[in-house]
Amino acid sequence: MEYVKIPNIFKREEFGKNRIIEGEYSTPELKYLAELPWAWSEKVDGTNVRIIWDGHRVSFGGRTDNAQIPSHLVNRLNELFSGTNKEELFEQTFGEKNVILFGEGFGQKIQSGGLYGPTDFILFDVLIDQMWLQRKSVKDIANVFGLRCVPIVGVGTLPDAVEFIRSHPKSNLRDAEMEGIVCRPFHELSDRRGNRIIVKIKCRDFTKSEA
Repeated sequence: MEYVKIPNIFKREEFGKNRIIEGEYSTPELKYLAELPWAWSEKVDGTNVRIIWDGHRVSFGGRTDNAQIPSHLVNRLNELFSGTNKEELFEQTFGEKNVILFGEGFGQKIQSGGLYGPTDFILFDVLIDQMWLQRKSVKDIANVFGLRCVPIVGVGTLPDAVEFIRSHPKSNLRDAEMEGIVCRPFHELSDRRGNRIIVKIKCRDFTKSEA
């Protein structure tokens, strides 16, 4: 299963600079839920990675089945997830369940300028037998495997989240401005098509140059 492409909070202009149209939510569900509290996690600038456990062995994948993972990132993933001990840890933790750990590969040679430091992997979502885990369970799994987990940077409504991004907050993971945030409802929700309700807000959409 490939990770869902996270929609932007607002629609964009069809012509010109393709700027966001502030106030025009990209889906009716976002407009309906906008004033409820959401959890905001930092969006990491890197490459999407899947760690796949099929009940018997571990394998790696990019965001899509055709995506290529850089060799230096593969080396880091092997350090984190390969070998007899790690395989036994997967079996002990998940048994024969089908599991995907979704995370971001980041760091030198992945993100321009290497602002995140050495190549590494950070966890942001876990899917077990087609069920998305809650944040606490994701954090527990990160602890089991000695992984970093994307930080929660705030809680509030979607308008609150936009104002937070307008302040150009500093990243918790690199010495630079945050790339953006990913907002999720406190309870896992889907639209009538079965798509997850999740949204991203990027700092670059609220810079003076984009105004």
